[in-house]
Amino acid sequence: MKNILIPTDFSDNSWNAIVYGLTLFEKERCQFYLLYVEDLGMYAFNDTATLPYNSTIDKKQIDRSKAKLKSLLGRIYEKFPGTNHSFGILVEYDFLVDAIKKQVSEKKIDLIIMGTKGASSLKKDIVGSHTSDVITRVKCPLLVIPEKAKAKIPEEIAFPTDYRIFYPLNVLVTLMDLAQKHGASIRCLHAVKEHFEHLDQEQLKNKELLDDYFDKFNHSFHQVTSKRLDKAVQCFTESRDIDMIAMVAKNLNFFQQILFKPTVAEISYHTHIPFLVLHEQIS
Repeated sequence: MKNILIPTDFSDNSWNAIVYGLTLFEKERCQFYLLYVEDLGMYAFNDTATLPYNSTIDKKQIDRSKAKLKSLLGRIYEKFPGTNHSFGILVEYDFLVDAIKKQVSEKKIDLIIMGTKGASSLKKDIVGSHTSDVITRVKCPLLVIPEKAKAKIPEEIAFPTDYRIFYPLNVLVTLMDLAQKHGASIRCLHAVKEHFEHLDQEQLKNKELLDDYFDKFNHSFHQVTSKRLDKAVQCFTESRDIDMIAMVAKNLNFFQQILFKPTVAEISYHTHIPFLVLHEQIS
């Protein structure tokens, strides 16, 4: 049984992430943990440097947060009557990333699911958004659900890669598990700046390894020519009707070009296509 952590702030975006997660794993019994964090980052730059650690205040706040989580559970059961999933509610006073790291370790979390408002909320300079910090600092597979993403079973999953990095099998296990359970196709995308570019020996070797890894799945390899990586991804997602984009966080520069940098109007995949961020599994 999978252990899945869903941080929530009770917003529409976090509710959308919950609905997406329960739809995605509808046929697989899972243990879901709903986590609310009273983020200490909110107090870090307070002139009085006062943290809410008075025991009475803490208990009242925790009780209120637990009540809201129980109300959220009621909404889940109303939306998904007869669900056979198990649910736990968690309240933490901590920095968000530290709280998530703690729960990933203690609850042996297999996947984190987080809602986001889209590209703007993935930038570190946007107040109130910590998704990018979770992506880069928490070594656990993360499914990022944009605000406009509709809950559905993925049929086509894009996997952008430059074939420059060797991916150990345990990095790809979450992607392969999703593809297997839902019969989804994996479409490997290589973006090049000039159409006559050829793969070198290292790239060819890594491509062959991916071909071996994905042998049991419907998969294919594609090349798109574009001066900009984000435009190549946009073109590909539109032409293939892609339902999800999977990437490995290890290749941070490549990763940032696709997820953190797009801002121009014609780049819209980040507003409606979920991102599966893969990390090396820590045993």
